[in-house]
Amino acid sequence: MLDLFLKQSCLLCTSHQGGKLGICDACLHKLPWHDATCCPQCGLLSNGLLCGNCLNASPSFDATQALFTYDYPLDRLLQHYKYQESLSLANTFASLWLDQQAANIADSQDKKPEIDLIIPMPMHKDRLKQRGFNQALEIARLISKHTQIQLNYTSCQRTRLTPPQASLPLKERIKNIRGVFQCDKNLQGLNIALVDDVMTTGASLNELAKTLKQAGAAHVECWLIARTLPRTN
Repeated sequence: MLDLFLKQSCLLCTSHQGGKLGICDACLHKLPWHDATCCPQCGLLSNGLLCGNCLNASPSFDATQALFTYDYPLDRLLQHYKYQESLSLANTFASLWLDQQAANIADSQDKKPEIDLIIPMPMHKDRLKQRGFNQALEIARLISKHTQIQLNYTSCQRTRLTPPQASLPLKERIKNIRGVFQCDKNLQGLNIALVDDVMTTGASLNELAKTLKQAGAAHVECWLIARTLPRTN
């Protein structure tokens, strides 16, 4: 009985097999892993080459790596993390990201740019006061610690409080986010990884990447916990 009491329950199925990540092996296997062949620049499904969207209007970021597809039950976990202050999930997501990255590096034959700096998606000070923490920063902090890649979360700011992107129609998101970031650091020649929890349209990450390129960044890629894919009927 004591052994059962001390074991951590799985966050998804409540079995006493959660382990250090809080999710049992069976539920981990069932999560919507983003492991299908996708566009290397935006992370949408493709044949492994640049998709039509990126060919027609190339985003300011150069690459996208996502751990999961934003789908059930991963979407519930992320919402629980962001809105219920379940900060322990930052360790879960960061650990899974690091494990997946290690596996990808072992399997890949391609030489990728070495990242010099990790920058989490900035949050406006008023939004930070409301929520109490920046979900992207907490994950980025752990990734930085384990990879020994420098973390910078002070040089880029969100200068204007805007309605949450998720509350807006897709066509309004680009207009909503335009010009909201400012970078005070000289990033000349640096390779940057932007850490965020979810990419939907990519408008926020694209605007931030554009700001970093204007500050001199040579390469900007997105490190995501989840990528939203278009719904198919």
